Amino acid sequence: MHELGIAEAILSRAIQESELRGGTRVTRVGVRIGELSGVDPDAVSFGFEALVQGTSFERLILEIDYRKRVQRCVACSREFETDRLFNACPSCGSGNTLCVAGDELDIAFIELEEAVCA
Repeated sequence: MHELGIAEAILSRAIQESELRGGTRVTRVGVRIGELSGVDPDAVSFGFEALVQGTSFERLILEIDYRKRVQRCVACSREFETDRLFNACPSCGSGNTLCVAGDELDIAFIELEEAVCA
């Protein structure tokens, strides 16, 4: 289950950001996972919850943005979502399309608690 390793990497990055900012509490981490990445978002979420349970990061929220596959037609430049292997353009019918989204696997943001000014 490589999703647990991915969850560990996400948590590790959140911890690193906290340490870089003098221990400021991380409140939320946003992750983009594309359907072509081969990563199960539910398994990442489950692994993350197991990792933070009973730690100082237990209240950390993992927000997953699941991205569908998007193709771009080379002929007319239309972008469209698809789940089929053959990706003919719905506008012009051209079979010459390129995958432009859906293979993401990255941290989109790390939200930190606002520092209190003295």
